[in-house]
Amino acid sequence: MNLRPMSSMCRGALILAVCTLVAPHARASQTPLTNDAKVAALLEPIRTKRHLPALGAAVVTSAGLQALAVTGVRKVGTTVAATPDDLWHLGSDTKAMTAVVIAKLIEQGKLTWDTTIEAVVPKPVANARPAFAGITMQQLLAHRAGLVANLNWPKIAGTPGSPREQRIEALEIAATTPLASPPGSKYEYSNLGYVIAATMAEEVTNRAWEDLIRDIVFKPLGITSAGFGGTGTPGKIDQPWPHLENRRPAPENGPGEDNPPVMGPAGTVHMSLADWAKFAADQLRGLRGQSNTLLKPATYTEMHTPPFGGEYTCGWGVVDRPWAGGTAYTHAGSNTMNYAVIWVAPKKDFAVLVVTNQGGNDAATGTDEAAAAMIGYAGLSK
Repeated sequence: MNLRPMSSMCRGALILAVCTLVAPHARASQTPLTNDAKVAALLEPIRTKRHLPALGAAVVTSAGLQALAVTGVRKVGTTVAATPDDLWHLGSDTKAMTAVVIAKLIEQGKLTWDTTIEAVVPKPVANARPAFAGITMQQLLAHRAGLVANLNWPKIAGTPGSPREQRIEALEIAATTPLASPPGSKYEYSNLGYVIAATMAEEVTNRAWEDLIRDIVFKPLGITSAGFGGTGTPGKIDQPWPHLENRRPAPENGPGEDNPPVMGPAGTVHMSLADWAKFAADQLRGLRGQSNTLLKPATYTEMHTPPFGGEYTCGWGVVDRPWAGGTAYTHAGSNTMNYAVIWVAPKKDFAVLVVTNQGGNDAATGTDEAAAAMIGYAGLSK
């Protein structure tokens, strides 16, 4: 079963570096959540084979969370078990949420898909080449803006000011950085593009991206566990500890063990699996034309249709898979110390989320195998 997303989506940005589905109704929330024994039994052999500290997965329909389990430990070398209520770093899976923020502002008339950088932030790009100034929101969200993948984020994070102010600094640097290709001509994955898109949203609302995503995405969906940066209290094993490849615990944990906050719109969100399931369920409802969604039905269709052809738009890889009955949407995210992957299959009213607290190839392979196991669990593999 070919599950793996395009390789360019599978890397975070720590640079310097129907068949019968499961129950048709939403799973009742529990406090605390409990592991689904069948899901756990599928995950544990994969976790062991791929030498991952912890491995978690959730099965979702448009009605909500259907099944969830987490196996393994929060930190290698300890016996502290990972739990269903733990928080997981989503990396570049944040991009789909940032795209929803943009889409809501477009629905409100504050932006359009064709709004250019220059139209929103003319002063920082006053000395930019015309091609850069004319980059559109649509090009940014489809990775068709011709931008380099990243800037020197740690250096930018060292400048005075809030993350919002640092994003303006990043925009000014980008304005004088040679483009990798002419805008609109070529797919080139760029974390910088999502930072600039969020900066445009900040300018038209005079609000920080962190506040916008809370009010537009998290609060309406009832997501209460979301935060930014690494998870846990520094020095305490109270959340999954980040691990480098080969089961090596990172030297530290906590909010600062991540890419700098200036990069937030491209990939610093963390939350529980149950809360991430709420976002996935909204995507399913919107793509299936149902009500009670963050956006209008037509907006979901537009967001999930690659505007320049190819296989990417608005935080999603767009691919065809037999088990999905046609089009599936996917993304993976990693800050090199965590790994998260999502698959959404609207025609089957199905989504799967998989997380682990380790980066690298074993994490990519293990989450791929876990996603396949969940697709089989839901009866969609034939």
